[in-house]
Amino acid sequence: MRDKKVLIIAYYWPPAGGPGVQRWLKFVKYLPEFGYEPIVYVPENPSYPIVDQSLITEIPAEVTVVKRPIKEPYGWASTLSRKRTKTISSGIVPKQKKQSLLEKLMLFVRGNFFIPDARVGWVQPSITFLKKYIAEHQIEAIITTGPPHSLHLIGKGLKDWQPTLKWYADFRDPWTTIGYHDKLKMTTKTKATHKRLESEVLNIADHVIVTSPGTQKEFGHLTSKPITVLTNGYDDRPPANHKKNSKFTLAHIGSLLSDRNPQVLWKVLGALCDENADFKKNVSLQLVGKVSSEIIVSIQEAGLESILDLKGYVSHQKAQQYQVHASALVLIEINEEHTKGIIAGKIFEYLAAQRPIIAIGPRGADIEHILKTTEAGIFVDYDGFQKLKIEILELYTNWLQGNETYNGRGIEKYHRREITKALAQLLTQ
Repeated sequence: MRDKKVLIIAYYWPPAGGPGVQRWLKFVKYLPEFGYEPIVYVPENPSYPIVDQSLITEIPAEVTVVKRPIKEPYGWASTLSRKRTKTISSGIVPKQKKQSLLEKLMLFVRGNFFIPDARVGWVQPSITFLKKYIAEHQIEAIITTGPPHSLHLIGKGLKDWQPTLKWYADFRDPWTTIGYHDKLKMTTKTKATHKRLESEVLNIADHVIVTSPGTQKEFGHLTSKPITVLTNGYDDRPPANHKKNSKFTLAHIGSLLSDRNPQVLWKVLGALCDENADFKKNVSLQLVGKVSSEIIVSIQEAGLESILDLKGYVSHQKAQQYQVHASALVLIEINEEHTKGIIAGKIFEYLAAQRPIIAIGPRGADIEHILKTTEAGIFVDYDGFQKLKIEILELYTNWLQGNETYNGRGIEKYHRREITKALAQLLTQ
């Protein structure tokens, strides 16, 4: 029996780096096991802020990847300020007091001239091309994944053209409540346009897919269409070797942007270093990935410069090595109401690394439930100074004694194969 075809419309694809590419790269890997032939449609010449060439080797040899040119504003904008353009396009938006006139102008243009985002120019050419491709290849189902949410407009255009086409809209992050929207200097009219487009996508798509219960609840107020939670997950990796490090290493893997600044963690580490000279001598604060200058300044102001170990951006494979060698893995979420429903993809990578997790986020965050059910670590809010201090000190004591135990359980349900199985079941409905 021939596999059913499903067209996946995405922006992030190898050699793009970062978490955005992992979700559908892994779905594509496992979908054939469940009777589906994935066809991936991506830009031919995208402006990826982060590149990881090692991910190209993970693309299944048998998958069909269709590429079409895209025109993006970051091309001409970079002629004005290459470094700042790349920074803004990757999500690192400088704080208001530090923005130059050029940065303010770029954010205003980005927020009000490119709706819903800077890839909107790819929408109509893609609709035109895919109408013919879908007809020629007898495709009955499509999946759009955002951000960038302009890709959902491709899905809408194809659904308008052929109402019998099954359309699944996958939201890796929310739309109008995502954190950086408030920084784009949008006019009232622009915000209203975003709301309208969001509503149209949610109410025209046959099925909405989200990555967290929080986003499911949010969208449930905006549409009566079915909404399914398919979290991110982890994939197979070589057996971990958890030899004791020469330092008690607290590692954060991934971008650490200005708004994700855990002052409570810096205060706890500062207090422990002041109270215990041996702790200061033995501890290492390891940051792997892009780190904003504001974060580094905060760490320095807390007197932690001597324990800071900045690794910069590394390949996904290298990041996994840092994960398994850490004494504990740090997970940070922005302390805002709208971030409670965000489950960072790195939490599943952390689970697979089998190292204790220290998560800091807003009260009631969805990540707290995952840590409780898997017993893989602790969660504290931004007021949890004393709890965080006690937990870190306990982990440090265990490290000194050579007793770095891991008590996580029940993480198998987060394996990419299991989540893909759930996706395949959804596609058969």
